[in-house]
Amino acid sequence: QVQLVESGGGLVQAGGSLRLSCAASGRTFSMYTMGWFRQAPGKEREFVAAISWSRGSIYYADSVKGRFTISRDNAKNTLYLQMNSLKPEDTAVYYCAARGGVTSTVLNEYDYWGQGTQVTVSS
Repeated sequence: QVQLVESGGGLVQAGGSLRLSCAASGRTFSMYTMGWFRQAPGKEREFVAAISWSRGSIYYADSVKGRFTISRDNAKNTLYLQMNSLKPEDTAVYYCAARGGVTSTVLNEYDYWGQGTQVTVSS
């Protein structure tokens, strides 16, 4: 099993940057595909980015492509999401997730979830 804890959220002005982290427990973090999802008020949770265990496969939602960068440090059991050029529409609770299969953009294919961290972008 994997336990996930997100951090790094906060309040930032439009155009600013934040870096989210997701600390994972367990010795097999390096074997999991990892993803970031987000949920805005009144909306469904949506895919943001995903990265394979080897970093050889990386996917982004079109809405964040070119602004967000997903990365992972398997030695530190940590997943990151660097968010630049933030927009008010990026405001949401951001969740990291893990799955044992290949890289996926599909929410219900992920097995483990963190509790989320709030990101608020003011205009």
